Amino acid sequence: MVELLWEGKYDSGGHRKAPLKVALPFQTVETVNESAQQRQHALDLFAASRDSEWRNRLIWGDKKYVLPALLNEFAGRINLIYIDPPFATGQDFSLPVRIIDDEFVKPPSVIEVKAYRDTWAKGLDSYLAWFHDMATYFRELLAETGSLFVHLDPGVSHYVKTVLDSIFGMENFRNEIVWKRKAGRGETNAPAIRFGVTADVILFYAKGSSTRLRRQYRESNVDYIASKFVHQGPDGRRYRLDNITSPSFRQNLVYEYKGHLPPPKGWAVSRERMEAMDAEGRLFIPDDPNRRIQRKRYLDELEGETVDSLWDDIPPINSQAVERVGYPTQKPESLLQRIIESSTDPGDLVLDCVCGSGTTAVVAEKLGRRWIASDLGRFAIHTTRKRLLRIENVTPFEVQNLGKYERQLWQEAEFGKDAGPRTAAYRKLILDLYHATPVEGYVWLQGVKAGAMVHVGSVDAPVTMSDVTNVIAETRKVAGSSIKTTKTPAIDVLGWDFAFEVHEVASQKAAEANIALRFVRIPREVLDKRAVEQGDVAFFELAALAVDVKVKRRIVSLMLTDFVIPVDDVPDDVQRTIKKWSEWIDYWAVDWDNKGDAFHNEWQAFRSRNREKLEVQTSNEYPAPGTYRVVVKVIDILGNDTTKSLDIEVM
Repeated sequence: MVELLWEGKYDSGGHRKAPLKVALPFQTVETVNESAQQRQHALDLFAASRDSEWRNRLIWGDKKYVLPALLNEFAGRINLIYIDPPFATGQDFSLPVRIIDDEFVKPPSVIEVKAYRDTWAKGLDSYLAWFHDMATYFRELLAETGSLFVHLDPGVSHYVKTVLDSIFGMENFRNEIVWKRKAGRGETNAPAIRFGVTADVILFYAKGSSTRLRRQYRESNVDYIASKFVHQGPDGRRYRLDNITSPSFRQNLVYEYKGHLPPPKGWAVSRERMEAMDAEGRLFIPDDPNRRIQRKRYLDELEGETVDSLWDDIPPINSQAVERVGYPTQKPESLLQRIIESSTDPGDLVLDCVCGSGTTAVVAEKLGRRWIASDLGRFAIHTTRKRLLRIENVTPFEVQNLGKYERQLWQEAEFGKDAGPRTAAYRKLILDLYHATPVEGYVWLQGVKAGAMVHVGSVDAPVTMSDVTNVIAETRKVAGSSIKTTKTPAIDVLGWDFAFEVHEVASQKAAEANIALRFVRIPREVLDKRAVEQGDVAFFELAALAVDVKVKRRIVSLMLTDFVIPVDDVPDDVQRTIKKWSEWIDYWAVDWDNKGDAFHNEWQAFRSRNREKLEVQTSNEYPAPGTYRVVVKVIDILGNDTTKSLDIEVM
């Protein structure tokens, strides 16, 4: 077989470079739409050491880590993989974001841009290397009856097909499907050097010979119906006539029926079936015995035309479409419906590891399939979650990431396995990126910036109230030292994650101690070496949320009363658009009985194109008296989340 070569396919020793095979465990950060009964049932199963029931999964993470992490549990178990990877070197991840009656463009995150640039860093060579690694995982993840659909631009489809042929085998290539986008236009503003591009390519591969396709139908052509269904019965049903002759000779099908001699090769059905069809009015029997009996094909029973490899009956998302969410690469649900229905049965498992706006997960959910969807972009995960929640009676699903495990892998690869030097080197990097000066001789304080002491949280645990208490205590000791600080003690607490209760409780405790306290999130861009080298790492302060609580017997009512977001990363024109604090909020949810585990989304409200005004209050009635921990999560218009924890006693 001819081999396609690209730079980096082989190492200096001539050995094929293998994809990364580090299986990191997933962390569940949120469970969505799970009732209290379902939650308790899951806890009971866990306590009894029994497997928990299936939950669909929405995963935020880089596919180079997500795909190998899925292998332990799902190798050979996924029935369909659909992927719509970035395939244009000018890919734009910018997204329109609605604010009441206005709209602004959200710039892409550095992580999204860097990941895309890495994919195309060496042009086609790096793209093929990237895709080859993904396709290797795909084959391992697919069941023996599984299918792969890869959605591509015609400019790269022939290269990708060669890669897939080498991994899946040429014999398992099934189709090159052409999806004609009806909104395509000819190129009229430039010299005529080519015909206008109005179609995408979808490559369909089978895992093996046992893969089967469920036949699909499209609406029949109007002209075809008018020309063929020209007869009408007494009941008004339109029909056409079709022959009922056997294509090959069979002795048992050679018989006379109501005075009509059989065709030379016999009838197409047995005498018993012929009699049944006659009784059902499905035969045309001429009075003239020399004319042949024919079958009636009724128009109202017509399934439609069989779908072939040219799909020109599915329009793209238009500007007024109900399903439109603003993603420039969003695909229509009808396109995914055809793919999913053709290659899976209800209950089968579907994977999309570049889910974007979430169309694959949404359609799989509506069709009763199980699904796993992932994306590198935080905003993509948020958009997908909102679309899923608009589905009536959506089944519970989990939001996951690789969290501390990905950071641990990065820390070890970057700074070595020796714990002491590794931790010191990690803290130095974070302080450098934060433009802080290191300090020595303290346990909880690692640096100083603009007169504020700096604490750097660890890679493998959230910042807790205990951490902040120790930081505050140690800050008091700084007075009288050689460290230059502000007159009022100040602390910047840097962390990857923060425990639910930290922001509110710690801020109150710091205020009582006359200490200015800020919480600053360490951005995921720190994990990207190119982002670090190019100075594209920015730290942002956590937002502050105010919630009013009212308790009446067992009914607890919550009302959002304020939301303060640091606006350093918000364009000036967007800031001028915001007239009220609630306009910063895109979505909020409540866990009415958090037990110290993942956030359980038991109620939510969010903006959509047809519901721009946000509901800011909700209530819940508890089944029994007691003290409950309520956690409120807010996601702002940029996709960042803020949580607030409340301990509430009901009688």
